[in-house]
Amino acid sequence: MSYVVTGATGHLGRLIVEALIDLDVDPAQITATGRAVERLADLAARGVSTATIDYESPASMEAAFAGATTVVLVSGSELGKRVTQHANAIDAAKAAGVSRVVYTSAPHADTGALAVVPEHRATEEHLRASGLTYTIARDNWYTENYEQTFAQAAASGVVLTSAGDGRVASAPRSDYAAALAALAVSDGYENATLELSGDVAWTFDEFAAAASDVLGRPVEHRRLSPEEHTAALTSAGLDPQLVAFLVGMDADIRRGELADATDEIRTLLGRPTEPLVETLRRWV
Repeated sequence: MSYVVTGATGHLGRLIVEALIDLDVDPAQITATGRAVERLADLAARGVSTATIDYESPASMEAAFAGATTVVLVSGSELGKRVTQHANAIDAAKAAGVSRVVYTSAPHADTGALAVVPEHRATEEHLRASGLTYTIARDNWYTENYEQTFAQAAASGVVLTSAGDGRVASAPRSDYAAALAALAVSDGYENATLELSGDVAWTFDEFAAAASDVLGRPVEHRRLSPEEHTAALTSAGLDPQLVAFLVGMDADIRRGELADATDEIRTLLGRPTEPLVETLRRWV
């Protein structure tokens, strides 16, 4: 068995490569790929093969995928371009004779209303129509998405959101990466779709309480209306598009788009996902 991991120059892809090694996959059977291949020098020193790919270049991917049994397709980061880019990767995998694609999708990509869902839904449809054996792993939010929120709480004692009582079933990237590596090496997940998440869906009141515990001083969750939230972020100098995205995400959270806590990661890893307070403690 041999494995190619795309996006290995990013946070999640690199962690997946490391998780495969932790599962005793021979590093020589792993190819780590990305656009800035020089960032993979430390993995190459451990025996991992590396290759330069670009989601805009099907030829680069077909060459990198040649001979691989499984491609772990980490979704791209360029919003608005991912439908074409992911289709390029899937088509390249098929042309290269890959047996299976493990794809990192978004929560409830078939029915959800998150702003990021349409591109993932289209990718899932393309993957299912490709004829390749697939495993779709729909990742809930990474706790790291709130690292800046925690830093602001540490500085100000306040967490500002318009998420209300909405819940987020997050886990750290390392837990998702370990689960994705387990999926890549395991049988029984052919043509399966899984909803991956942390074990517990937390509110921002609970986030503030965890931050208080870790920091040893009070942290308040200040609940804002969407209009107040927009004004606060704008006054902080954020780009209007980013403001709209962040306020829109909190609206999605209020509606419960990230609240579905499943046991899929726990089952794959044979252990609980890391609790929110422990992740915050590592950040300190």
